[in-house]
Amino acid sequence: MIRIIDYGVGNIQAFLTLFKRQGIAAARASTPEELQDATRLILPGVGHFDHAMQRLNDSGLRSELERLVKQESVPIIGICVGMQMLSDGSDEGGLPGLGWIPGRVRSLSENSLVSNLPMPHMGWNTLRTKPSSRLFKSGFDDDPQFYFLHSFYFDADDKNSVAASAFYGLDFDAVVSSGHIHGIQCHPEKSHHWGAQLLKNFAEFG
Repeated sequence: MIRIIDYGVGNIQAFLTLFKRQGIAAARASTPEELQDATRLILPGVGHFDHAMQRLNDSGLRSELERLVKQESVPIIGICVGMQMLSDGSDEGGLPGLGWIPGRVRSLSENSLVSNLPMPHMGWNTLRTKPSSRLFKSGFDDDPQFYFLHSFYFDADDKNSVAASAFYGLDFDAVVSSGHIHGIQCHPEKSHHWGAQLLKNFAEFG
Protein backbone atom coordinates (compact mmCIF):
# COMPACT_ATOMS: atom_id res chain seq x y z
CA MET A 1 0.00 0.00 0.00
CA ILE A 2 1.33 3.42 -0.98
CA ARG A 3 0.54 5.89 1.77
CA ILE A 4 0.50 9.59 0.92
CA ILE A 5 1.34 11.60 4.02
CA ASP A 6 -1.47 14.04 4.74
CA TYR A 7 -0.13 16.68 7.12
CA GLY A 8 -2.09 19.56 5.64
CA VAL A 9 0.40 20.49 2.91
CA GLY A 10 0.18 19.31 -0.69
CA ASN A 11 -2.40 18.08 -3.17
CA ILE A 12 -3.14 14.58 -1.84
CA GLN A 13 -6.07 14.00 -4.20
CA ALA A 14 -3.97 14.48 -7.33
CA PHE A 15 -1.74 11.58 -6.32
CA LEU A 16 -4.67 9.38 -5.35
CA THR A 17 -6.27 10.01 -8.73
CA LEU A 18 -3.06 9.26 -10.62
CA PHE A 19 -2.47 5.98 -8.80
CA LYS A 20 -6.10 4.94 -9.24
CA ARG A 21 -5.76 5.37 -13.00
CA GLN A 22 -2.73 3.07 -12.90
CA GLY A 23 -4.48 0.44 -10.78
CA ILE A 24 -2.00 0.94 -7.92
CA ALA A 25 -3.31 0.79 -4.36
CA ALA A 26 -2.81 4.12 -2.59
CA ALA A 27 -4.46 5.97 0.30
CA ARG A 28 -3.83 9.03 2.42
CA ALA A 29 -2.40 8.73 5.93
CA SER A 30 -3.24 11.41 8.46
CA THR A 31 -2.61 9.36 11.63
CA PRO A 32 0.33 7.17 12.74
CA GLU A 33 -1.96 4.15 12.66
CA GLU A 34 -2.73 4.72 8.98
CA LEU A 35 0.99 4.63 8.20
CA GLN A 36 1.57 1.19 9.62
CA ASP A 37 0.62 -0.78 6.49
CA ALA A 38 2.75 1.38 4.18
CA THR A 39 5.03 -0.38 1.72
CA ARG A 40 5.79 2.95 -0.01
CA LEU A 41 5.51 6.53 1.24
CA ILE A 42 5.00 9.84 -0.54
CA LEU A 43 5.76 13.13 1.22
CA PRO A 44 4.17 15.96 -0.78
CA GLY A 45 4.77 19.63 -0.05
CA VAL A 46 4.13 23.14 -1.34
CA GLY A 47 4.84 26.64 -0.08
CA HIS A 48 7.32 27.78 2.54
CA PHE A 49 9.89 25.35 3.97
CA ASP A 50 9.38 26.28 7.63
CA HIS A 51 5.60 26.12 7.32
CA ALA A 52 5.76 22.62 5.86
CA MET A 53 8.26 21.42 8.48
CA GLN A 54 6.19 22.87 11.31
CA ARG A 55 3.03 21.22 9.99
CA LEU A 56 4.79 17.87 9.85
CA ASN A 57 6.25 18.35 13.33
CA ASP A 58 2.80 19.21 14.69
CA SER A 59 0.94 16.44 12.83
CA GLY A 60 1.84 13.57 15.14
CA LEU A 61 3.13 11.66 12.10
CA ARG A 62 6.83 12.40 12.24
CA SER A 63 7.88 9.79 14.82
CA GLU A 64 6.17 6.92 12.97
CA LEU A 65 7.39 8.25 9.63
CA GLU A 66 10.98 8.29 10.86
CA ARG A 67 10.63 4.78 12.27
CA LEU A 68 9.34 3.43 8.97
CA VAL A 69 11.98 5.17 6.86
CA LYS A 70 15.02 4.85 9.13
CA GLN A 71 14.37 1.54 10.88
CA GLU A 72 12.13 -0.38 8.48
CA SER A 73 13.67 1.06 5.27
CA VAL A 74 10.28 1.72 3.71
CA PRO A 75 10.90 3.54 0.40
CA ILE A 76 9.84 7.19 0.38
CA ILE A 77 9.75 9.95 -2.20
CA GLY A 78 9.52 13.61 -1.22
CA ILE A 79 7.98 15.90 -3.83
CA CYS A 80 8.65 19.65 -4.30
CA VAL A 81 8.94 21.07 -0.77
CA GLY A 82 8.68 17.46 0.39
CA MET A 83 11.99 16.87 -1.36
CA GLN A 84 13.50 19.95 0.28
CA MET A 85 12.40 18.64 3.69
CA LEU A 86 14.72 15.65 3.22
CA SER A 87 17.69 18.05 3.50
CA ASP A 88 19.55 19.33 6.55
CA GLY A 89 17.90 22.74 6.23
CA SER A 90 16.88 25.55 3.92
CA ASP A 91 17.99 29.11 3.25
CA GLU A 92 14.24 29.85 3.13
CA GLY A 93 13.78 29.28 6.86
CA GLY A 94 15.34 28.46 10.19
CA LEU A 95 13.92 25.05 11.08
CA PRO A 96 16.06 21.96 10.57
CA GLY A 97 15.02 19.51 7.87
CA LEU A 98 14.70 15.78 8.28
CA GLY A 99 18.37 15.31 7.42
CA TRP A 100 17.83 12.08 5.49
CA ILE A 101 19.85 13.13 2.43
CA PRO A 102 22.76 15.44 3.32
CA GLY A 103 22.49 18.80 1.61
CA ARG A 104 21.01 22.25 1.87
CA VAL A 105 18.17 24.02 0.08
CA ARG A 106 19.36 27.21 -1.61
CA SER A 107 17.71 30.21 -3.25
CA LEU A 108 17.70 30.37 -7.02
CA SER A 109 17.22 34.15 -7.08
CA GLU A 110 20.30 34.79 -4.93
CA ASN A 111 22.55 33.05 -7.43
CA SER A 112 24.04 35.53 -9.91
CA LEU A 113 23.53 33.05 -12.77
CA VAL A 114 19.78 33.07 -12.21
CA SER A 115 19.10 36.57 -10.88
CA ASN A 116 18.05 37.93 -14.30
CA LEU A 117 15.53 35.13 -14.97
CA PRO A 118 11.83 35.15 -14.04
CA MET A 119 11.14 33.82 -10.57
CA PRO A 120 9.81 31.38 -9.58
CA HIS A 121 11.09 28.84 -12.06
CA MET A 122 7.73 27.82 -13.46
CA GLY A 123 6.81 25.58 -16.37
CA TRP A 124 8.20 22.65 -18.29
CA ASN A 125 11.86 21.71 -18.23
CA THR A 126 13.97 18.79 -19.37
CA LEU A 127 15.44 16.34 -16.89
CA ARG A 128 18.88 14.92 -17.58
CA THR A 129 18.59 11.54 -15.92
CA LYS A 130 21.14 8.98 -14.80
CA PRO A 131 20.40 5.64 -16.46
CA SER A 132 21.37 3.87 -13.25
CA SER A 133 18.46 5.48 -11.35
CA ARG A 134 15.64 3.10 -10.47
CA LEU A 135 13.16 5.97 -10.80
CA PHE A 136 13.96 6.21 -14.52
CA LYS A 137 14.65 2.54 -15.11
CA SER A 138 11.87 2.00 -17.63
CA GLY A 139 9.46 3.97 -19.78
CA PHE A 140 11.61 7.06 -20.40
CA ASP A 141 13.06 8.59 -23.56
CA ASP A 142 16.16 10.76 -23.68
CA ASP A 143 14.46 14.08 -22.87
CA PRO A 144 11.65 13.65 -20.33
CA GLN A 145 9.76 16.86 -19.59
CA PHE A 146 8.58 17.71 -16.09
CA TYR A 147 6.63 20.61 -14.64
CA PHE A 148 8.41 22.85 -12.13
CA LEU A 149 7.22 25.55 -9.75
CA HIS A 150 9.88 26.62 -7.24
CA SER A 151 12.26 29.36 -6.12
CA PHE A 152 14.59 27.16 -4.05
CA TYR A 153 16.53 24.04 -4.98
CA PHE A 154 18.17 21.10 -3.22
CA ASP A 155 21.98 21.22 -3.28
CA ALA A 156 23.10 17.69 -2.40
CA ASP A 157 26.40 17.31 -0.56
CA ASP A 158 27.15 14.04 -2.37
CA LYS A 159 26.59 14.48 -6.08
CA ASN A 160 26.53 10.69 -6.45
CA SER A 161 23.06 10.91 -4.93
CA VAL A 162 21.80 13.09 -7.81
CA ALA A 163 19.52 10.97 -10.05
CA ALA A 164 18.60 13.80 -12.43
CA SER A 165 19.46 17.45 -12.99
CA ALA A 166 17.82 20.34 -14.79
CA PHE A 167 18.98 23.73 -16.06
CA TYR A 168 17.58 27.14 -15.20
CA GLY A 169 20.46 29.58 -15.41
CA LEU A 170 22.51 26.94 -13.62
CA ASP A 171 22.49 23.18 -13.36
CA PHE A 172 20.62 22.14 -10.23
CA ASP A 173 19.83 18.86 -8.54
CA ALA A 174 16.26 18.03 -9.61
CA VAL A 175 16.03 14.43 -8.36
CA VAL A 176 18.04 12.85 -5.55
CA SER A 177 18.21 9.25 -4.38
CA SER A 178 20.02 7.73 -1.43
CA GLY A 179 19.16 4.07 -1.09
CA HIS A 180 15.41 3.86 -0.52
CA ILE A 181 15.03 7.64 0.03
CA HIS A 182 14.18 9.76 -3.01
CA GLY A 183 13.27 13.37 -3.69
CA ILE A 184 12.01 15.16 -6.78
CA GLN A 185 11.77 18.94 -7.12
CA CYS A 186 9.31 18.94 -10.00
CA HIS A 187 5.67 17.88 -9.85
CA PRO A 188 5.09 14.37 -11.26
CA GLU A 189 1.36 14.71 -10.63
CA LYS A 190 1.35 17.60 -13.16
CA SER A 191 3.83 16.10 -15.63
CA HIS A 192 1.54 13.95 -17.80
CA HIS A 193 2.87 10.52 -18.81
CA TRP A 194 6.42 11.25 -17.64
CA GLY A 195 5.26 11.91 -14.09
CA ALA A 196 2.93 8.93 -14.12
CA GLN A 197 5.78 6.69 -15.27
CA LEU A 198 8.13 7.96 -12.56
CA LEU A 199 5.56 7.23 -9.85
CA LYS A 200 4.87 3.82 -11.39
CA ASN A 201 8.58 3.02 -11.29
CA PHE A 202 8.70 4.14 -7.66
CA ALA A 203 5.74 1.92 -6.82
CA GLU A 204 7.45 -1.07 -8.41
CA PHE A 205 11.13 -0.52 -7.61
CA GLY A 206 11.24 1.75 -4.55
